[in-house]
Amino acid sequence: MTSAGVSDAVTSPPALSRGDRAVIGVLLVATFVVILNETIMGVALPVLLTELDVTAAVGQWLTAGFLLTMSVVIPVTGYLIQRVPTRVLFGVAMSLFSAGTLLAALAPGFAVLLMARVVQATGTAIMVPLLMTTVMTLVPAARRGALMGNISIVISVAPAIGPTVSGVVLDLFGWRGMFWVVLPISLTTLVLGLRRVTSVGESSSAPIDVVSVLLSVVGFGGLVYGLSSIGHTGGGASLTLWMWLAVGVLGITAFVLRQLSLQRRERALLDLRTFKFRTFTVSSTLMMIMMGLLLGVATILPIYMQNVLALNPLTTGLLLLPGGLLMGLLSPFVGRLYDRVGPRVLLIVGTVATSGSLWFATGFDASTPAPLVLVFHLVLSLGLAFSFTPLFSAGLGALPARLYAHGSAIFSTTQQLAAAAGVALLVSVMSARAAALATSGQAEASAEMGGMHTAFLLSAILSLATVAGSFLINSGKAETPA
Repeated sequence: MTSAGVSDAVTSPPALSRGDRAVIGVLLVATFVVILNETIMGVALPVLLTELDVTAAVGQWLTAGFLLTMSVVIPVTGYLIQRVPTRVLFGVAMSLFSAGTLLAALAPGFAVLLMARVVQATGTAIMVPLLMTTVMTLVPAARRGALMGNISIVISVAPAIGPTVSGVVLDLFGWRGMFWVVLPISLTTLVLGLRRVTSVGESSSAPIDVVSVLLSVVGFGGLVYGLSSIGHTGGGASLTLWMWLAVGVLGITAFVLRQLSLQRRERALLDLRTFKFRTFTVSSTLMMIMMGLLLGVATILPIYMQNVLALNPLTTGLLLLPGGLLMGLLSPFVGRLYDRVGPRVLLIVGTVATSGSLWFATGFDASTPAPLVLVFHLVLSLGLAFSFTPLFSAGLGALPARLYAHGSAIFSTTQQLAAAAGVALLVSVMSARAAALATSGQAEASAEMGGMHTAFLLSAILSLATVAGSFLINSGKAETPA
């Protein structure tokens, strides 16, 4: 009896203290709120175009501008997390988000609303890396799977239910209601966080490299701007857009070279030595592919449901809700499984389910029953739930503690780039194929469906890379650099 008790005490990882659980809990709620806000604009955009009297090309920047701001701010968060106390950084992030939400609710016109979205995005960009770094710092390796399961709920479910929440609130309260509903939650979270959140880890006083910040703005900002513009202009790419893409690529190249030089003196804005760890590199690559596919398909699917199946926005949102709820229910379960069996088995199941669902979607047409679309989205959601937690946990778990903040920021930055690239790629392919079919004499509805079929087919082909990559993830334990 005594022997068993001693054995259990030795082998069981230490439980989190009440204070640590409070810090993580507040950060989880805050991150859920800010990410939910990121995706509520999609369903509301047609309403906003009418009420604010702007064109679609102008109005889409309420979403693209948010994404662009995120891509510019996130690379700086690795530096901020290491040099600003956790409580102060949380307060700044949630204060910015709350101020932006209030400004959006009161916005008299498009320009002020766009400014409010930029302020919101600045706070949002800080929260996700702050949450992941805090979890990696506080939680023992043997318990990280369960906590990363909760993070997966935040990162995957919040965007999934965003359209549903938006549809319901729009129907009841109008577009300003989306912000009035979020505001009291964000303010409550801010007050609780300032009372409960304590600083995690030790702060550094190294100065920030202004050149790196400017290069990240030019590089990541230019690339996301170009990719977002291609996607939102229906697949066309003018000389101006190609110039933005070129500026982005050159800026990122210069940024990388600058970081390689600075990290020798421990002054890098983003420490790229994280990519010397094979599991982190593979995990971040697979996460980019899956996020690109997720956001690309999430853009195409509502268009298919509304334009081809003739479903209204509220019905579309409600049909997508079960998938979001399934991800929420599965993520903690997957996290506990991760702690027992490791990442590989879960990733194989997740990537196969994701790929299988996308291949199934290649058979969609104008006569597909809505319940079959629901089944597709449920299987896709199941696959993503089994993939996100292992990728986050294994990727960051392979790093030494000193690189957690940089790894979290890199994960978040590459996800924003992948989201923009996924939407741009699939929308461009869909639009180009539809235009070609229309030119050849097909009816508009048939041409549009043909474009969507091509987009689904491309996403299914790309998903095969994630299945192959899942076999390369062995464990989530710390590695030695290559």
